[in-house]
Amino acid sequence: MSFDEEWSAARATARSHAALRLNQAPAAPGPGSGPGAADLALPQDRIGAIGSEAYALHHRLQTDARHAATATSEAAAALTKEGFAAGAALLTAHTRWESQVKTLVAACANISNGLSYSLQSHAKDEAQLHADLTASAVDSYLK
Repeated sequence: MSFDEEWSAARATARSHAALRLNQAPAAPGPGSGPGAADLALPQDRIGAIGSEAYALHHRLQTDARHAATATSEAAAALTKEGFAAGAALLTAHTRWESQVKTLVAACANISNGLSYSLQSHAKDEAQLHADLTASAVDSYLK
């Protein structure tokens, strides 16, 4: 079989597999499959652990990602003063680095805050559901 024939056969196989995957999703065995099963289950302690890790990363990025900021700025200024083009390039790299660090710090804060809010909101909803169900059960006995 020539390369062109083999390549055509491989493309045809890939195309048929892609169409199959796009047209239907195979049933996943195990928990979560079947009628009435939850699509997503994530224990509260796991959400809390992820939020804590995001919070810790947020604080570490604020300090560890900027430990060379002063030295980099001084080196860029010194190189520029001596007429080296590398000084401007170093300053550009430093500015870009700072921008990316700010983006990561903000993303970690959003993750941490969002998960904390989700935990608090879920606990509040659970308490309200418990109160409503308890009140309805008591109300049914009083009638």
